[in-house]
Amino acid sequence: MNHDTVWQILLNTVLPGNFVLAMFLGMCPFLGVSQKLSTAFPMGLATAFVIMVASLSAYFLNILLVHFHLEFLSVITFITVIAGAVQLVEMFVKKYFPVLFRALGIYLPLITTNCAVLGVALFQTARQYDFVQSVAYSAGGGAGFTLALILMAGLRERLQLADVPQLVQGAALSLMLGGLLSLAFMGFAGIGGGE
Repeated sequence: MNHDTVWQILLNTVLPGNFVLAMFLGMCPFLGVSQKLSTAFPMGLATAFVIMVASLSAYFLNILLVHFHLEFLSVITFITVIAGAVQLVEMFVKKYFPVLFRALGIYLPLITTNCAVLGVALFQTARQYDFVQSVAYSAGGGAGFTLALILMAGLRERLQLADVPQLVQGAALSLMLGGLLSLAFMGFAGIGGGE
């Protein structure tokens, strides 16, 4: 059992332990969907929802798997739950927000393969978080992912209005921005007293 407080877990997961900017998990949507705030925020919310469902399911599945000594099935069961949650999100967005569904394109179903989602489930079980700690960890993971997407989208939108040299336009500029954001988030190390 882990003895970190809920607030420590939440704060550490959003800032210094951010899955995108500190652990470099979930980079595909971070670079692909962060061109506009209008797509970055909904993608962040969709991913945060899937992270929450996957995390809470992983908590209960882990108890079940440990009880029956089937821990070796944890990764495949977590992936199955993640795929199911993504299908629910995709059907909901397609039905109620068709314009957003088209704007997100391939990145919405790719939440299934987002390693940040699986990372939350695996890390929380490895750290032996209880239920409340798992909720805090998944909420912090989702909030941190959304924050990273929004920050990157805001910077990229602002830079569309700037006179950027031809040499660094496009992917090079996106990678440099991601690196600078990552360095900025490393400045939060030590906040919350953990990791």
